[in-house]
Amino acid sequence: MEIPDLNIFMMCEKLNSSALSKLPEGFYIRNCTLGELKLWKEFPFDTTEDKNKYYDYMTNYFNEVYGSNIAEFYNRCLFVCESKTNKPVATCFIWKAYNKINTIHWLKVLKEYEGKGLGRALLSHIMTSLNDDDYPIFLHTQPSSFRAIGLYSAFGFKIITNKIIGYRKNEYEESLPILKQHMTKEAFEKLKFAEAPTIFDESAKTTKTSHF
Repeated sequence: MEIPDLNIFMMCEKLNSSALSKLPEGFYIRNCTLGELKLWKEFPFDTTEDKNKYYDYMTNYFNEVYGSNIAEFYNRCLFVCESKTNKPVATCFIWKAYNKINTIHWLKVLKEYEGKGLGRALLSHIMTSLNDDDYPIFLHTQPSSFRAIGLYSAFGFKIITNKIIGYRKNEYEESLPILKQHMTKEAFEKLKFAEAPTIFDESAKTTKTSHF
């Protein structure tokens, strides 16, 4: 049964340093380069069909969210690469959404490289680059990313309970039974919840285009 795409929002007010890890041997982190934009646009999708299907969406998203500050996109967008081949195998970065709030964007590890600790190591690299005044950090996800939700939770992210975020309905309540079914019992029971500060919803209302 396919897991529905429901909105889940999370917030980290303080890093749980016990979740941090180092990059495994044989991999390194670098910035996305100018010639890799097409690759980045295809990165979230596992099949050629989906890469083609959503390419225009990703192009429009890139233009809307990053287009006014492309240099900053390349300054922030990170790839984990395989040392031997220089092949990007994971991506993620921090972005100042709406020029107001820090958000996690596009955490993704290629299917064939999952289970190697790359997502945790990349998130560790990003979170330890932040200062105390960079918090809280926000993100948007969905129940199909239940493994990532467990990872975010370990780092100190809590599920936001506000009913509406900007122009999007927060569907965490509908998502909880799905998460309970797919997450390990231990990971599900460690999920925490919090109401987001006013600036979160106010920032998301500045435009009907979702910036995270």
